[in-house]
Amino acid sequence: MDTIVKVENLKFSYKDEETGEEIPVLKGIDFSVKKGEFVAVLGHNGSGKSTLAKHLNAINIPTDGKVTVCGMDTAEEDLLYLIRQKVGMVFQNPDNQLVASIVEEDVAFAPENLGVPREEIRKRVDYALEAVNMSEFAHHAPHMLSGGQKQRVAIAGVLAMKPEVLVFDEPTAMLDPIGRKEILKTIKTLNKEENVTIVLITHYMDEAAQADRIVVIDHGKIHLEGKPKEVFSQVKELKKIGLDVPQATYLAYKLSECGFNIPKGVLTTSECSEEILKCLEDE
Repeated sequence: MDTIVKVENLKFSYKDEETGEEIPVLKGIDFSVKKGEFVAVLGHNGSGKSTLAKHLNAINIPTDGKVTVCGMDTAEEDLLYLIRQKVGMVFQNPDNQLVASIVEEDVAFAPENLGVPREEIRKRVDYALEAVNMSEFAHHAPHMLSGGQKQRVAIAGVLAMKPEVLVFDEPTAMLDPIGRKEILKTIKTLNKEENVTIVLITHYMDEAAQADRIVVIDHGKIHLEGKPKEVFSQVKELKKIGLDVPQATYLAYKLSECGFNIPKGVLTTSECSEEILKCLEDE
């Protein structure tokens, strides 16, 4: 797979308004995403994960180092328009991204601003609503929808720009469990069926467990990186930096500590059940 996003020795600081002091947030991040990949980024509050996300479509510009999207340097002001067509952002609060009084008008807003021809806009709106399973709500008022439905409309609005990469900055943080499940299903469908490259910033371990790869950030640096089984098998290390693991992983870890022959990297309840049954059969 081709690399679509490349982050090289990324450093980012902001100036404290009261003291004028430069506060470092990112302290030398090297990170890349391949086309069609689903990458989850984990980290405790203040670790720098959301700051990293905002560098991927040039909301933030590096203090030092370099970020490239499809070979384009995000620090090049003349390329900003093209970069933001390639990388779409979805944030925590869908209400902040919904701008129209009718769902389909909201989804059409971004392509209209891009000057896309009317016939093409119609196609894009239909495609985007279908992709997030919201076609039947095309003529509804966004404020009448549930939190999960609003977030899916917000995703459709970004999707209508036909981005190659979608960056989600904790998109389920404000949702109930049903809404969370809806959004994660939508994200996986876009990745697997539409071949949209996904970068998911999350603090939910069960969401990260479904990605192709996990990147763990701690104090502005990459602390761990690998496939979900590789990362979540390091329970002690994750706990040490204030992160959790999926519940099934933790149960398997504690049973292993008690002498059960359960392998590292169990991620789901079904996997955990199977391993427990194997142990019982072996006794």
